[in-house]
Amino acid sequence: MGGGWLSKKPFWISLALLPAVFALAGLAALHGLSGCGRHSEKAAVEQATSGVTDDTIVLGSSLALSGHASYLGTQTLRGALSYLNHVNESGGVHGRRLKLVSYDDSYDPPRCLANTQRLIIEDKVFALFSYVGTPTTVKILPLLEDAQIPLLGMFTGANALREPFNRYIINIRASYYQETAAAVRHLVKDLGLKRIAVFYQYDAYGFDGLTGTELALKEFGLEPVARGSYVRGTLDVEEGLTKIEDSRAEAVVMIGTYDPCARFIQLAQAGGFSPIFYTVSFVGAEELARRLAEGAGAEPAPLVVMSQVVPPTEGSDARKFSGGAQEYVELLARYYPDDKPNSVGLEGYYNARILVEGLKRAGRNLTRESFIKAIDSIRDYELGPGQTVSFGPENHQGMERVYFTQLKEGRFTLVESWLEVLAEFRRLRGKDAP
Repeated sequence: MGGGWLSKKPFWISLALLPAVFALAGLAALHGLSGCGRHSEKAAVEQATSGVTDDTIVLGSSLALSGHASYLGTQTLRGALSYLNHVNESGGVHGRRLKLVSYDDSYDPPRCLANTQRLIIEDKVFALFSYVGTPTTVKILPLLEDAQIPLLGMFTGANALREPFNRYIINIRASYYQETAAAVRHLVKDLGLKRIAVFYQYDAYGFDGLTGTELALKEFGLEPVARGSYVRGTLDVEEGLTKIEDSRAEAVVMIGTYDPCARFIQLAQAGGFSPIFYTVSFVGAEELARRLAEGAGAEPAPLVVMSQVVPPTEGSDARKFSGGAQEYVELLARYYPDDKPNSVGLEGYYNARILVEGLKRAGRNLTRESFIKAIDSIRDYELGPGQTVSFGPENHQGMERVYFTQLKEGRFTLVESWLEVLAEFRRLRGKDAP
């Protein structure tokens, strides 16, 4: 996992850390005082340039490297490291190498909070980078203001990271609200569906997707015909499935992770329940496809559609975007030859691209403030042909576009025509289809 850059082990908060936590709060308060003399000025300077030496910039990440969301964390990290390793081999940024200290939080919010405290207090990182998950990332938000530290490139589309605006938070991807709004628009307008249910993870991530779906349905005078949930970290989907089956839903919006979503789909199929299964990008296309393939039976394949916030990485679909992800594919093969290119890793790679661009624009006299201002200066930065990123002093979400893919023959491919999706839905549902 990147050799020396990833040498730290998982860390749990303990009473021994509390004095350091109080010291961090004291430092933030000290920074806000004026006229306190040289000590406060020195503290402010140290805080602004923490993690920056003559030859190194230290960054910190907490993400799931084990447990039920480990594929998402591992691939986000490897996608980012593929580009950061490439930059280091090319001389770094203004003569400084980029060092990424990463800790495993297993998609557990308290553990993510403890990891972040350690990154800020003990590792003294310059910025936080490439976090994964809504409940974990939302947990650390109070620390950002206190430490006045940037957080860039999260694998989550949570609205809580966008509203209210926080200048220390820099999102790259489109939001879950944008994903679910686009999906509901296709389901209602293109497919003519009205009976839409929501299956969601019972936490901040699931609630965010549920709210986004409800808002999108409201635009058409609709609301979910059923709501079913499961507890994060479990596969207890049966109760939620029963509620949704009883509602006779034509489509199910799924806000979860790959294992419980796969189990929900497989149990629905086994029981003869065949709606359109739509999932947001966080579910993880490649792992969901693999699990559904492992559990495939004699019944017809399920109709599964997934939104993405990055373009395809391989095959004819990727060529339609003029090779915008080609560098990621090449660098992943170089640094992680056993890994297959995927949408999660591509998002991590894009995060690293924006991070490095901001560091370049900030110049050699790097501070946290100059870095944020440098990010704000990015306009129409090209990640690939037809793919641009823009920020501003009041706009910290770089990309807006949402793509749609459909599971076919074990892999997700671009949806070329929603009429084809409708035809497949009618074939599966027979006379019950709209």
